[in-house]
Amino acid sequence: MSPVPPRTRRRGLPSTPASTVRKLGEIRRGQLVTTYGVGAMIAVENESFLIRGIDSWDISEAHPIWEPRLAEQLGVSGFRLPPAPDPERARDGVRAVRFPEMYSCPSCRQLLPFRKFNSPAGRAECSTCQESLVPSRFVIACTHGHLEDFPYWMWLHRGNRTGSGACGGQLTFRADGSTASLRSVLIGCSCGVEEVSMEGSFRRQALRDLGIRCAGRSPWLRDAPAVSCQEPPRTLQRGSSSVWFPVMHSALSIPPWSQGIAKLVAPFYEIFKDEDDASIKAYVRMQRLLLHHPEYTGDDVVAEVQRRRGAESAAAQTASVTGADNRTRNYRREIYEGEYQSLVKGHPEHADEQQEFVCEPPVAPIGSLRSSHDLAQVMLVKRLREVRALKSFRRVEEPSEADSSLREAPISLAKPKWLPAFEVSGEGVFVRLDPERLRIWEQDPGQVARAARIRKNHDRLLSARAGDAAKPVPSSPATPRFLLLHALAHILINEWSLDGGYPAASLRERIYGEGDMAGVLIYTATSDSAGSLGGVVAQGEPDRLSASLRSALHRATWCSNDPLCMEAEASGADGLNVAACHACLLLPETSCENNNTMLDRAALVGTPDGRVPGFFTR
Repeated sequence: MSPVPPRTRRRGLPSTPASTVRKLGEIRRGQLVTTYGVGAMIAVENESFLIRGIDSWDISEAHPIWEPRLAEQLGVSGFRLPPAPDPERARDGVRAVRFPEMYSCPSCRQLLPFRKFNSPAGRAECSTCQESLVPSRFVIACTHGHLEDFPYWMWLHRGNRTGSGACGGQLTFRADGSTASLRSVLIGCSCGVEEVSMEGSFRRQALRDLGIRCAGRSPWLRDAPAVSCQEPPRTLQRGSSSVWFPVMHSALSIPPWSQGIAKLVAPFYEIFKDEDDASIKAYVRMQRLLLHHPEYTGDDVVAEVQRRRGAESAAAQTASVTGADNRTRNYRREIYEGEYQSLVKGHPEHADEQQEFVCEPPVAPIGSLRSSHDLAQVMLVKRLREVRALKSFRRVEEPSEADSSLREAPISLAKPKWLPAFEVSGEGVFVRLDPERLRIWEQDPGQVARAARIRKNHDRLLSARAGDAAKPVPSSPATPRFLLLHALAHILINEWSLDGGYPAASLRERIYGEGDMAGVLIYTATSDSAGSLGGVVAQGEPDRLSASLRSALHRATWCSNDPLCMEAEASGADGLNVAACHACLLLPETSCENNNTMLDRAALVGTPDGRVPGFFTR
């Protein structure tokens, strides 16, 4: 049987040591970063498991991924593709642990820890009824990432507790089917206490009112001690998206890191970083690393190693001054500024190099686009590589720029030296707006006022999520410029999904709207074939881009939810949009890097009464 290509290879998830390995199921490598990463629950038939921390993974044969810019910003030495299973040894590199512990039998209705059912080896089955068990539907978690089984006994015996011990009875779990609400989910006990429904268990203060506190447990980390945690726990559905939010970071591979001597040295940097110059040259000579690259010498390798050492030292010094939280918050701007400069400058294709970044202007002039749409530049990104890494994860509340490091749950017991990641290749179109026209437009009082409404709501949310008054809270990026660029990206993705035949979920945005940056990159970077054959680049040719932009702006002038959509003071979650809804601007969550927030259709086309001009209004 031929090996499966790395990007589609599937993997099993054993929960026990290699000697008694048990295959639980198969998921794709990319899902171990995006969907079923460390700390996430995965359902396998009638069982449920947690993906264990990366310090329990076997990475001896895991493929390394090199992206120096992203590694320096995240404070790690590099990245690794989640390990693939070895069919010859019947083992896998990723471990899982059973969670939740509580299971119920649909026949006898017993509610017990799994081990007390005495199930046959490798099966989740009631030893009395021979019925398949059902894992608990409910768990509790806090915003610091701790996770526990739902305290059924305490919920049932509220007001009827006998000291701190149990009543000695047998818990039961049943759903009477009378309604689809929690009122029909009933918990009982053989001690004779009256059955109690799960209604009200999801209230924010429900567990706190019963005296239930977070125990500070991290069951996905082996031997992790319970810590003191003052965060109130919340009841969650086991399959809810609120149980696991990945904290991911990404970067595009751009010159000079994506080519030349930097690309050659990257796979060997961990070997070279602590060696002297003579040892590095000797290794290069013995391993014949430059055999196919006569244009470089051992001195070039040494110079590159020294450059990277200096960059790491500078990053570490900056982190010690600004702190880990500020370092993470600033990473995006530093990463994006480098990408923006490369996109503006361009990088032509060279036949004698294996390039990961090719960015060229279209052959046809963009005069019509410049005069009719105020576009200063269009670049066709014919080749790009993106690395996406999993840094940590959140529970209960989705990640925010204001989150302190305490609100990010760790993916290993000790500070990791590497992070799980995957790389994808694609193509895209970069559009830059006319800076002079943009400076004039973004000072319009109407647009300033609309952006201020979003910024006020966003700043309030960031302050509430910061959790530590002693640390500075990042300011909201909601400026007229950012709202305009973000809305422009959304209408183009929607238009290309209709005109070009792309699923909207296969296209992604990258907004360069901070400081003096004024551009949008729309690209496809997926592990499948959607948009990998030049179709996205073709959308950037001046004649096609002019037509699609004109059509997209025409669609944006009217929404089926108008006038409510356009006249809304605030819309969307936490009031972080103005004129934006599912009928006009919102995209699949995989396409938007800002969770469909900070959008305003009026930034593009203005308001119907003409009081607030849009950037593209003529």
